[in-house]
Amino acid sequence: MATARKRQVSLVDTKYYHCISRCVRRAFLCGDDTITGKSYEHRRQWVEDKLLALAKVFCIDVCAYAVMSNHTHVVLYVDDKKAKRLNDKAILIRWHKLFKGTLLTQKYLQGDKLDKAQQFFLNRTIADYRERLADISWFMRVLNEDIARKANKEDNCTGRFWEGRFKSQALLDEAALAACMAYVDLNPIRAKMAKTPEDSDHTSVQKRLDAVKNNAEKEAKQPKQLARFAGSPRKHMPKGVPFELKSYLELVELTGRCMREDKRGHIEQRTLPILERLNIAPENWLKLTTQFTKVFKGPVGRPNKLDGYYAHLEVKRRTGISHCEQLFG
Repeated sequence: MATARKRQVSLVDTKYYHCISRCVRRAFLCGDDTITGKSYEHRRQWVEDKLLALAKVFCIDVCAYAVMSNHTHVVLYVDDKKAKRLNDKAILIRWHKLFKGTLLTQKYLQGDKLDKAQQFFLNRTIADYRERLADISWFMRVLNEDIARKANKEDNCTGRFWEGRFKSQALLDEAALAACMAYVDLNPIRAKMAKTPEDSDHTSVQKRLDAVKNNAEKEAKQPKQLARFAGSPRKHMPKGVPFELKSYLELVELTGRCMREDKRGHIEQRTLPILERLNIAPENWLKLTTQFTKVFKGPVGRPNKLDGYYAHLEVKRRTGISHCEQLFG
């Protein structure tokens, strides 16, 4: 029996989660149908556009993503503090961008006066919406349902489009987060769909590199649609991914140049270094040598982080740590 999503998410331990959705019609989510010769590549843009649009509505940031031919990867950050901070009107405005809401929510936004009973039920509805806007399950549900409806309409058919519920795994520390983000961003290269990160269409790393390339002589800007890199962890840490952007891009480059026996593609050794390809001065970028190339199957982190995670979810006794990937012994 599949584990309920509420049993896999513990915001006390981490707000970073890696989610994977796979299509039932595996060959033709976004790829080419070799039998009919029809191309479905345009659907990858559907997924990317919808994903980035939802990030503006939900209190959930997109850290990394890769839209592949038969599945999607996303690394999400749940900003529950933002959801709690937004006022009632802001919550309803966001929700109405996705759904019609109720008669009461519509009346409230129109400025109509509500009696005590109506206000009571409105408050309960707002509380539900507030919780949903910081809920990974709702985020993935809205994303996948929209794509499924559009694909089924285009295919002139009905029925299930996605293989099942999306898979989710907690990223419990900085090492796990860095490893997973690099893994996601390098998916097209590993699948031999691209030769370099900047050529990897429909990925977060391409979007970040485009921003860097367009501002190479100035301070590197970061795309607004994605979670910002906030720099190295420190006492007063601003919101954002806890790394330097320059260090992360170097990490992706170094990892991509590593051969893996179970994957077809890699960045060829004769390819110019990423700094030279983007015409960026090497002295402005830090060098990293640590490589993260593991494929994750469960919650990821150091043993003490895993212990805390399972303790909060109250399932450690039944599932055990043996099902998890550990980056450090």
